[in-house]
Amino acid sequence: MNALTLPEPIAAYFAAEHAPDALAHCFTADAVMNDVGHRLAGIDAIKAFMAEASAKYNATSVPFSIEQEGDVQVVRADVAGHFPNSPVVLTYRFRLERDLIAHLEVTA
Repeated sequence: MNALTLPEPIAAYFAAEHAPDALAHCFTADAVMNDVGHRLAGIDAIKAFMAEASAKYNATSVPFSIEQEGDVQVVRADVAGHFPNSPVVLTYRFRLERDLIAHLEVTA
């Protein structure tokens, strides 16, 4: 099985899923994240949300595919943790600017 090669900021995002402070190195300062009904604006809001989600759900994401749709990188990942219907496949739509994540949308 071949390992999935992700662009650096996207790989860093998945590596930081349990280290919210590390997210500052993945996103632009004014990044926007939409995560299954939650809209977060700015790196501080994103870090706070990810810290809360990590503590609450202890989820682990394993990306298994990536494709390009215009200027968006679409990553699909198996996500397992302490939440109903675990595990699930989530879709992450990343728009990068200057080698950082400017916009991220996470959907089921």
